[in-house]
Amino acid sequence: MKTTLIALRLLLVMTVLTGVLYPLLVTGVSRAAFPWKSRGSIMERDGKAVGSALLAQKFERPGYFRPRPSASDYGAVPSGASNLGVTSADLKKALDDRKKFWTDTLARHGIEMMGDIPSDLLFASGSGLDPHISPEATRFQERIVASERNFSSEQAAALHELIAKRTEWPIMGFMGEPRVNVLLLNMDLDLIQ
Repeated sequence: MKTTLIALRLLLVMTVLTGVLYPLLVTGVSRAAFPWKSRGSIMERDGKAVGSALLAQKFERPGYFRPRPSASDYGAVPSGASNLGVTSADLKKALDDRKKFWTDTLARHGIEMMGDIPSDLLFASGSGLDPHISPEATRFQERIVASERNFSSEQAAALHELIAKRTEWPIMGFMGEPRVNVLLLNMDLDLIQ
């Protein structure tokens, strides 16, 4: 009986410490030190939430940059990779469909294909929620977006500068790869007059 009471007291103390006090402390410190990030990096336009800078979302309307493909259709709950191997017929079909989409889109706009389609426009990320694409994937879509929006040469130049401005470089110059956040780029894109 004595051992049971000691165990129950320890359970109660540890529950309060690790289940209540510690999470409150961590949440409070993160909210004080990183208020925007700790609330999910929610982006707003005209007072309405339009998405999180941390998660990819589907952009299919013409005139917007597209993110990497997603095996989970950009759903946060079922996020993950397709787990299809290199010998998978389903993966080959998905890859062929994506290639066809980009070549058809270029042809529809009368844009000549320069080089290969960037791999991050063909293959999904591991989570299916990566909000970034490579600068190469952004440049690949640049002429398409400008054509879909009927940009003048001045607007196309502003788009080019916007992509350069939105390119994030490796942390401390060596951790990670250059990348562009698709949501932030698309939000800024709407501001080009």
